[in-house]
Amino acid sequence: MNIITSSLNSICEGVPYSVRYSILNARDGTVFERAEREETPSASTRKISIMLAVLNAASEGRLDLDDHIVYEPRLRDGVASGIFRYLTPGITLALRDAIVGMIVLSDNVCTRMVLERLTLQEVADYCQALGMTGTHHRFLIPPPTLPADHGLEDVTTTTAADQVRLLKLLADARHSAASARILGISPALCQFALQTLGQQILRYGIPSRLPYDVQFACKGGRGKRGRMDAGIVFKDKEPLYILAVFTDHVPTALPDGTPGYTSALETIGKISRVCWDGFQ
Repeated sequence: MNIITSSLNSICEGVPYSVRYSILNARDGTVFERAEREETPSASTRKISIMLAVLNAASEGRLDLDDHIVYEPRLRDGVASGIFRYLTPGITLALRDAIVGMIVLSDNVCTRMVLERLTLQEVADYCQALGMTGTHHRFLIPPPTLPADHGLEDVTTTTAADQVRLLKLLADARHSAASARILGISPALCQFALQTLGQQILRYGIPSRLPYDVQFACKGGRGKRGRMDAGIVFKDKEPLYILAVFTDHVPTALPDGTPGYTSALETIGKISRVCWDGFQ
């Protein structure tokens, strides 16, 4: 067992909840995994595949990213994340800007705007076509009243392996026309997707323990059962590692009083730091 595997095991075995991850060392192709194919609540990591499905539709001419959407009061019903729910209805924004709001602020008013232009079945079919066999999109917006012990069938689910598969294709599409063709997205829109993920303003999870100037492209999630994050970390403008980490069955508080979500986010940050230190 090498030191990276040992460090990762120590982190995961030191917490009273499940940790699932898939990690790809982008420099040499080495993979580190733990329950990587077990389905788990996706929370907002699902928005990476939603974004790419919409960009696929735009690349095929089925959607226009310049189409304007009016923020109607109904769009904030049942929404529990983002800032639009607090803003005055009547604002108009382009579909491309709704995508940015969905990713950068995890705004679910924006998510609803985006998903109303595409059916859940289209997103699900897109994921299946990419080989994301453990990913199942079930809801436009997750029900806000879900209990903490909800079942997998009550939410959108994914796997750590599926998320890394998707992000590797996106990272490769910067230089590979073949990867862009697999995604079904024009090279320019692949760059838009990476740029948007790189504008993530929330620095918990994957980037939380990294040097402040590190370039990253990530999308985190907040679920009733845990916290999760998936993304690409760069070094010298090239991917250093790609990872997806999902915590599950996280208690409200640990025995020492630490809030469960605080511990979960710290766990993700520690895993990312092991990769940062070990892959250079």
